[in-house]
Amino acid sequence: MPQHVGIVACSAEGAALCYRTICGEGEQLLGEHGHPEVSMHGHSLAEYVRRIAAGDWRGVGELMLSSAEKLARAGADFLICPDNTIHQALPLVAQRWPLPWLHIAEVVADAAAGRGLRRLGLVGTRALVESEVYPEQLAARGLAWLRPEPAEREEIDRLIFGELVRGVLRPEAVARFQRVMQRMKEAGCDGVVLGCTEIPLLMNDGNSPLPTLDSTRLLARAALRRAVRAPPGAA
Repeated sequence: MPQHVGIVACSAEGAALCYRTICGEGEQLLGEHGHPEVSMHGHSLAEYVRRIAAGDWRGVGELMLSSAEKLARAGADFLICPDNTIHQALPLVAQRWPLPWLHIAEVVADAAAGRGLRRLGLVGTRALVESEVYPEQLAARGLAWLRPEPAEREEIDRLIFGELVRGVLRPEAVARFQRVMQRMKEAGCDGVVLGCTEIPLLMNDGNSPLPTLDSTRLLARAALRRAVRAPPGAA
């Protein structure tokens, strides 16, 4: 039997895309309409945003831990979180996790290395791109990275929290991301990490100046493979 996937949700849009990907692509491994058992729990996004704004990462970790414990009681075998930013809190509560964890930045870094990429642009919330969540994992695989400029970080952060988490997708936002990614390309990047799980709703290989690493779907596919114990590349 496939393992039971537990999703620690933060924003509705990112969590929904992750869930839909697991279920929609599950039949490639499990037959028509097949997918693993999935449970999801999420606290109010406002509770996360309030703690992030205050720099209260231990408080963020406690919210994640609360969801993890509920998912463990629901029977999940392992956990994922389709939110890049709050992965900063994982080390603060790591000793108390009730279940194994699949780390989004590790999944993305492995995918980048597997595709032969060498230098990646990072886009996401200001808190994410100023953190070491991705640099630690990329450096461990010999990969370089480039963060957005300070003004770009602020604009992207505004777009994420003001629009993308609400499912608002505007051409003007596409153009803004394209300008940032083009600058990264000109600076020597050969790929870009969509390091916010809502960005893939807006940006993809078809409209990005750089090849994209879709953190949301990469995590969902890794969870799907783990659940059915399939080798890499199977989904």
